[in-house]
Amino acid sequence: MELVFATNNPNKLEEIQALIGNQFKVLGLADIGFIEEIPETGDTLEENALQKSEYIFKKYKVNCFADDTGLEVDALNGEPGVYSARYAGEDKNADANMNMVLNKLGDSSNRKARFRTVISLIIKGKEFQFEGSVDGEILRVKTGGDGFGYDPIFKPTGFANSFAEMNLQEKNEISHRGRAMVKLIEFLKDNYA
Repeated sequence: MELVFATNNPNKLEEIQALIGNQFKVLGLADIGFIEEIPETGDTLEENALQKSEYIFKKYKVNCFADDTGLEVDALNGEPGVYSARYAGEDKNADANMNMVLNKLGDSSNRKARFRTVISLIIKGKEFQFEGSVDGEILRVKTGGDGFGYDPIFKPTGFANSFAEMNLQEKNEISHRGRAMVKLIEFLKDNYA
């Protein structure tokens, strides 16, 4: 079965294909000739994920899924949350976003945070949602060179390294997106394999 993952982010696409294996072929938006931005105007991760998957399904009539991910920092009342990608501006600059979180947190001792991913899957016009989350803390400085987004400042609970210090396999085993994907993959295998 072919599924379109509604993303133009090659890092996300690589992460997902590594998780899903060979049982399903995952195509990115570029693979179907779609290079524009999909509107994200929802107030929640659930709304944004659905908005993206519906947009692609209605336009191309293909089985597809989309995700929305947010970093939720306790001391910042859940910010950046649904605005994680654009926290420091519309240009989606990861360094600027991380700096904004670090600056807003300052010397706060409460560094608790969580990453949360919601996946919206549409198969034959019917929608299903899957959620994954991972608790952790915001580091005081960026560490590591792998990963993307907020990975250099997020250290998952029970681990010594930031997401950016882990290889893709290590991160996928514990990440929010990995946990949501496991639920999606189990659903696909149970119903469509």
